[in-house]
Amino acid sequence: MSIASPATVDEILNYRLNVLLAQSGALTTRWCEGRFGITRREWRIIALLAVDGPISMGRLSQRASLEPDRISRLFSSLKEKHLVDRVSDTRDRRRSLVDLTSRGRSLYDELFPISVGIHQSILSDLTVSEMLTLDSLLSRLTDRARILNEQTIMAPKASRRNG
Repeated sequence: MSIASPATVDEILNYRLNVLLAQSGALTTRWCEGRFGITRREWRIIALLAVDGPISMGRLSQRASLEPDRISRLFSSLKEKHLVDRVSDTRDRRRSLVDLTSRGRSLYDELFPISVGIHQSILSDLTVSEMLTLDSLLSRLTDRARILNEQTIMAPKASRRNG
């Protein structure tokens, strides 16, 4: 296996990261859906609002790395569950922001320690030094991917239905 010069899909970084996410995310998904009645994406929104909220839908879209239309659907679903709501922007009353309700905050307070436990279990085979290295490498790779996205001029979007 060579990550430097992939010969198969199993050696491509994004594929390997996706496999890791699928395996580790399955644990989180079971907790989210089984105990709390939310999806993993809804959990992402709740967790980001707990840290960043209240924020605009546009900023939430950026932070969650999700398209604005997907954020709107997630917001609607979470609002129906009484976990998020719109609030007035204190600096500009014409704007509304998104924030957690008290019920959403309680869910976060209960689920976040579980997520941390999953995180720590997954990392438990690494030394402290390896964790620091992994953290640094992930930051560098994320920054590089962001730069590549900004520099790359994309062809017009193809239709998924028409190929």
